[in-house]
Amino acid sequence: MNNRKSHALLAALISGSALAMGGAMAPAAAQIGGIVHDPRNYAQNILTAARTLEQINNQIAMLQNQATSLMNEARNLQALPVSMLQDLQDQVDRTRQLLGEAQRVAFDVGQIQQAFDSRYKGGAIAAPHAAMVANAEARWNDSVGAFQDAMKVQAGIVTNMGATRQQVGILVGASQSATGALQAAQAGNQLLALQTQQLTDLAAVMAAQGRAQMLEAARRAAAEAEGRERFRRFRKAD
Repeated sequence: MNNRKSHALLAALISGSALAMGGAMAPAAAQIGGIVHDPRNYAQNILTAARTLEQINNQIAMLQNQATSLMNEARNLQALPVSMLQDLQDQVDRTRQLLGEAQRVAFDVGQIQQAFDSRYKGGAIAAPHAAMVANAEARWNDSVGAFQDAMKVQAGIVTNMGATRQQVGILVGASQSATGALQAAQAGNQLLALQTQQLTDLAAVMAAQGRAQMLEAARRAAAEAEGRERFRRFRKAD
């Protein structure tokens, strides 16, 4: 708006100068009331003033642009006022706690090896009758406990889904109302963290369910081997 005004003023001044200088047939200088008036010098002064005014308007526009740029940079540096990090960490910790409460055969390589050596193969299958019965009952308890653990993990994940839905709504809303690049980036990072937490929950469910299925399959295999051993002993007794 200021530039348009300055250009209009400049055009008017130039036009006036041209009219003043148009009197080429008139004397170069005239004396009015004792004051010498030089039209050419007057026109040159007006042109100089117009150029100075235009430069000032350009500087004002430049300062306005710089101020706008600084304001945009300030918005880009503003942090997102919403943080779901602690909530996501708490959900992951709850899932890990459920996995850590695994009954009898835990998610530990050493314990798994020990359990299989003592209850599922080798001497456990060829043990005396009383030991065979005890091992069969222990294997059954392993399977039941594993399925119970899997169901507990699944229940915990379902509970997390309600909080996850709320967190997604909050983060998406924060992303849409972000005023700068930093806020948008932080909202996106938290959404990625939320997705990672969901993948962690999915991995936990798969691990718990897979553990239950593997223990049940091992129990059936051990029961089959034990049945063959019982039949061998029966035939030997005959």
